[in-house]
Amino acid sequence: MTSASPLLEVKHLRKYFPIRKGFRQRVVGNIRAVDDVSFTVNEGEILGLVGESGCGKTTTARCILRALQPTGGEILFRTGDGRTVDLAALGRRELRALRPEMQMIFQDPYGSLNPRMTLADIVGEPLLVNGMKDRRKRMDRVAELLWLVGMRPEYMRRFPHAFSGGQRQRIGIARALSLNPRLVVADEPVSALDVSVQAQILNLLLDLQERLHLTYVFVAHNLGVVKHVCDRVAVMYVGRLVELAGSADTYRAPRHPYTAALMAAAPVADPRVHSGTEELPGEVPSPANPPPGCTFHPRCAYAVDRCRVEPPPLRECEPGRLVACHRAEELTLKGIA
Repeated sequence: MTSASPLLEVKHLRKYFPIRKGFRQRVVGNIRAVDDVSFTVNEGEILGLVGESGCGKTTTARCILRALQPTGGEILFRTGDGRTVDLAALGRRELRALRPEMQMIFQDPYGSLNPRMTLADIVGEPLLVNGMKDRRKRMDRVAELLWLVGMRPEYMRRFPHAFSGGQRQRIGIARALSLNPRLVVADEPVSALDVSVQAQILNLLLDLQERLHLTYVFVAHNLGVVKHVCDRVAVMYVGRLVELAGSADTYRAPRHPYTAALMAAAPVADPRVHSGTEELPGEVPSPANPPPGCTFHPRCAYAVDRCRVEPPPLRECEPGRLVACHRAEELTLKGIA
């Protein structure tokens, strides 16, 4: 069940990476990885961040957790004691007190686990760092977490190399849940796994959300996965948010031409059915030098003169749906049934 009050509110988030050249490493420009992104995440819901590789999804997720320092904007988080704090403005000491409430599940189950540590140390390390010095209590908690994610507690003396990719991701999930977080950022948690294992991990995440009352920010580029797990979908293109709506509404009737292009690119699960779609013309523009006006207009079949000179604001075109397109009300775009 989702709550009406937002757990997380991102306002005008920006993250620029400087471009340096020459012997003195002068700043000659910026890569606008995230450029004026705003959205909310209600308590108990799953918000999906989707888009092509390089659109800024992961950078947005890392800024939310303050793994990266934002260039600008606000990241308002409602803590367990009811306070609302701006994560973007906090120092290291203040952030450390809030770390237990925000955790991350990483994309690579092989690179995110220390190969020299046992499962007991990997899952138990957050507990030790946050004050659980009693080893027996810590091992009891590790055993409980392993049971929770479908792993046997007797595995806790083994090293990561003894497990498959799906099992390693379960270990990563157990580590993320060790401190009872309220917000979990999942950065493409199934993209490196086999299709059959993906379904198991997705079902595990949904089960854990229901049992532990978790809130997810789910980063993905697989539209089928997003449709299966997410309540709302936020579509990004070249560092900007172009559409935000409920999952069913987005897939049934997208309002932004880029969202419709993503839907059309999704393969049909029937070898006898030809999609009949064409690739988008042109290339994805560089975030270091985005085009004027709407960033999608060089590739958009519906662009008009206004799109080439005036950046469209992210506005509410209908209740519960935000779109950054001048012609959102005029267009009838095809979605996925």
